[in-house]
Amino acid sequence: MIVILMGVAGSGKTTVGQQLAKRLNWQFIEGDRFHSQANVEKMRRGEPLTDVDRRPWLKAIRTEIERVQASGGSVVVACSALKKDYRAVLAGKSHDAIKFVYLKVTPAVLRSRLIQRSGHFMKADMLEGQLATLETPANALVMDVKAETAVAALVEQICLRLNLVADVPGE
Repeated sequence: MIVILMGVAGSGKTTVGQQLAKRLNWQFIEGDRFHSQANVEKMRRGEPLTDVDRRPWLKAIRTEIERVQASGGSVVVACSALKKDYRAVLAGKSHDAIKFVYLKVTPAVLRSRLIQRSGHFMKADMLEGQLATLETPANALVMDVKAETAVAALVEQICLRLNLVADVPGE
């Protein structure tokens, strides 16, 4: 199975994804690490990525998902997946095996998180562009995340709502 945590910058995809993967004994893929250096530099300069910029990035993530699937593994992926077309690239032919989880956070909380975050190429001034690009998914589990929502509680709710159980090592 594949769970893709999606949402705009600052929604908690990486933090929640790492904890979800740990809880389930699954692999974790950080989508940001598949960006080209040119994409990263563009975002550092505050320039939004285009669909053309994103296409190789999405395909690289999809290739990694396929690698995990081929080995019989399950994976949690953190990827913004802002548009329906982007989610289609990520899903490939695995529609039945993929569950999208949309981490929905208010713009005020997102902005606060991005301002406090350091060392990341995605800056708070790019938030409005991401919110404008976001196409709310029709077929995703929507998790309304509040500023005070504990990561452990969020992971628990995702597991319950998707009926996910930890893989037993060695099986």
